[in-house]
Amino acid sequence: MIDTTERPTATRPRLTQAPAPPRPETTVTAPVQPGQRMPIIDVLRGFAMFGILLVNMALFNHSFYSQIIGPSQPRGAIDQIAGWAIAFFAEGKFYSTFAFLFGLGLAIQYRRFQESGQGFVPFYLRRLAVLLLIGLIHAYLFWIGDILILYSLLGLVLLLLFRNRRPKTLLIWSCILLLIPILVNGALYGLVELGRTSPEGAAMVDAALAEQTQQYQAAAAQADQVYAQGSYAEITMQRVQDMNMVYGTLPFMAFNVLAMMVLGLYTGKRQLFEHLPEQLPFVRRVWRWGLVVGVVGNLLYVVAGEFASRNIPSPLLLLSLLGQTIGAPALSLFYMSSLVLLALRPWAQRRLEPLANVGRMAISNYLLQTVICTTLFYGYGLGLYGQVDNALGVLLTVAIYGVQLLLSAWWLGHFRFGPVEWLWRSLSYGRRQPLALAAQG
Repeated sequence: MIDTTERPTATRPRLTQAPAPPRPETTVTAPVQPGQRMPIIDVLRGFAMFGILLVNMALFNHSFYSQIIGPSQPRGAIDQIAGWAIAFFAEGKFYSTFAFLFGLGLAIQYRRFQESGQGFVPFYLRRLAVLLLIGLIHAYLFWIGDILILYSLLGLVLLLLFRNRRPKTLLIWSCILLLIPILVNGALYGLVELGRTSPEGAAMVDAALAEQTQQYQAAAAQADQVYAQGSYAEITMQRVQDMNMVYGTLPFMAFNVLAMMVLGLYTGKRQLFEHLPEQLPFVRRVWRWGLVVGVVGNLLYVVAGEFASRNIPSPLLLLSLLGQTIGAPALSLFYMSSLVLLALRPWAQRRLEPLANVGRMAISNYLLQTVICTTLFYGYGLGLYGQVDNALGVLLTVAIYGVQLLLSAWWLGHFRFGPVEWLWRSLSYGRRQPLALAAQG
């Protein structure tokens, strides 16, 4: 077993170094210890945490309904450019990264349990149940933009339907799942256009869409007022109401998330991250194609989306959705392969360690972002709701993430896991895990 009675030395594993194989007597009754982790995976998580905050900043600052119907007032040039940049470089890319790493993590854990001869499914079901509980608490008591609920539910699908599939089958399913939202939205648009084939039908469709827009506008006005001026109790009541709307949009997002989870599972089954130096030609191909497809797809997403309404089916909206459906995962793969290639260079090893620290306690940092931003924006805090434009939001993101870089380094200098990661692991493994570095492992 690994000796954990003393503090680790200054020697750190390389970011692309796979963990040492377990000794014959090693079991999987405890989480992977810091010395056994794959640091490059933590780097990817840490980088994704910045992008998650960058995108979520608008949802902290505006209601969910406002995101659907768009801004009620014209935006300035700088704000507009910042909004385009966030849409192009960040929207959809980082929850895709986390979904990919979620599937990769399942593959790695499944292999460890198989090698030890222990039952994996009961353990992973507990792990998903705890994650779901954390997500529900986060969504209903703090912020409606939670992603953990969706990850935990789709993690169950991944576990039951995909964990024993062959890599080639997983790759095919990943592509199929990406195509489903495009087909569904295309079918919905077709139904709307079918209803317009007669003058009476066109009038009914237009009236229904206009009424829907008015309902969104009224809901946005109410939500914006409550979040900006309400007490914690009032905001919580509004949040519970808004969650019903959020659940209605999750199915459209679920296929993209599951597709990236399946792709991560495919990568894990092929053990690409355990043999990165040997996989350089493949990583470079992913980098090139991710860049090309990502740039084209996201240009289509931003340009077509600028002239389309998100709540009214149209050819431009379909083009925008097509661009994001293909472009967001592609650019996500480009970001990940770029970091992998960078991590293979010796001079970059030390410089990427701060990202790894943030990634090692990703859930804690994710929830901390919610606590900080809701305190800044909501009525029971500083009341900045609706007053931060896209450009200022970028600066605020950099500032908050900078604090998290420092805080993560300090915390992991004293503890093995982030606080929420420690709780998640303790409940998943059914016993209290050592937290302090000096504790007996």
